[in-house]
Formats: sequence, C-alpha cells, structure tokens
Amino acid sequence: MTLREITDKSHRIVFFGGAGVSTESGIPDFRSADGLYHQKYSVPPEVMLSASYFHAHTEEFFRFYRDKMLPLWAKPNAAHKKLAQWEQAGKLLAVVTQNIDGLHQAAGSKRVFELHGSIHRNHCLSCKKAYPASFIAESSGIPRCSCGGIVKPDVVLYEEPLDGDTIEGAIRAIAAADTLIVAGTSLTVYPAASFVDYFRGDNLVLINRDPTPLDGKCTLVLHEKVGEALGALPSYLEEHS
Repeated sequence: MTLREITDKSHRIVFFGGAGVSTESGIPDFRSADGLYHQKYSVPPEVMLSASYFHAHTEEFFRFYRDKMLPLWAKPNAAHKKLAQWEQAGKLLAVVTQNIDGLHQAAGSKRVFELHGSIHRNHCLSCKKAYPASFIAESSGIPRCSCGGIVKPDVVLYEEPLDGDTIEGAIRAIAAADTLIVAGTSLTVYPAASFVDYFRGDNLVLINRDPTPLDGKCTLVLHEKVGEALGALPSYLEEHS
C-alpha cells in the first residue's frame, strides 16, 4: 500500500514525530551525522541540557540554550501544515511530538502532546510568573523574574521526568488510532520511543531519513523527508467544507 492509500481509508490518524519533522524548517536535529550531538563543545550538549548542569552552571546553560535551542525564526513546513489540515478535517486525532519548537501549534494544530515541553512556556522558579520565549532570547546572563527568581524554560531536561498528564494523553491517543505515522525520529529516546508499543491499529507507517529499530514491524517504511512525504498528500478538507 502507498501512503496515500493508507491515509485515504484512515479516520483516526495519530502522528508521532521527532526532530526530523522540523529539519525542513531549518532546525538541526540531534543525532544524525550533522546534528547537534556531533558538534564539538567543551562540554557535551547532553550534559549542558541536564537538570544538574542547569542548577550548577546556570549562566552557561542559558548561553547554550539561547544559541542552540531557541529557533524563534523558524516557520512551519509542509508536514506541520498538512497535519493541521488533517485535524481540521477530522482525519487526525492528535500529534505526539518530542520537539519543543511549537511549530505544530504555529501551523494550526490544536491537540498536541509535547512530551519534552516547549520553548514558548517559561516560568519563574520562585513565583511561577509566566514569560514568553522572547523574554529568554532578549535577556542576558541568567534571565530573572520581576521578583528576582530565575525564569526557567518549560522544557524537559535530562534527569527530569516527563509530565504525567502529557504521557497519559499521548498513550490514549496512540491506543485509539487506526493509523500511526512515526516520523523524523530515531526511536532511541526513552520513554518516548516505547509509546509506539501501545498502538493496536491497522497501519504503522514510518517516515525517517535513516533506518530505525521499528522498520521491520511497519506496514510502510519511507526513507525520505517528512515534509515531502506528507506535503504530496490531500488535505481532506474539501470533503468537509
């Protein structure tokens, strides 16, 4: 079956995406040969993005975070836009994403489970006052609240647990799907990668540039760019207009 044939007959699609979904928006991924984790830093990015590093070297954390984790210039690509259209057409149940860039919402998606949080939510560790991403981007040194507390991004750092309600919502959506499209992820980050195990539907589709541990279990595997694969498909909106 082709991807078009699968999506044509599906009514409860769930999209599970990783960093490869946003590369066509100009945001580098993490684990590919030219990704963030293969760049040379005095301290590995995995360490700088840990909770212990945040607390022990807060100013250095924010220097790296502003430089590499705040792509406020990025715009939704064809994949983000197509998924938003599918949701509007009643074809897509939810997006489950490991990304923190907010591009699914920027494209118009409403039901998005952000497993690793979002750069667009930031709060004071002392008084809980909320701040936009621009506040972090435009600050220098350690961003401080009006009360004097540190303003921390609502992103899940290494050593921190995922949000329980987000996990539950993502698993429920995946379990209810008739088609699960897994895209732009190496499926090596846990516990997120294990969520695929909850799928009980008809068609498991994988779209990823490189092979993954899931390839042999899929209805369809496409080693191509996510935006190109989804962008060629119908919006399905006309039948609901």
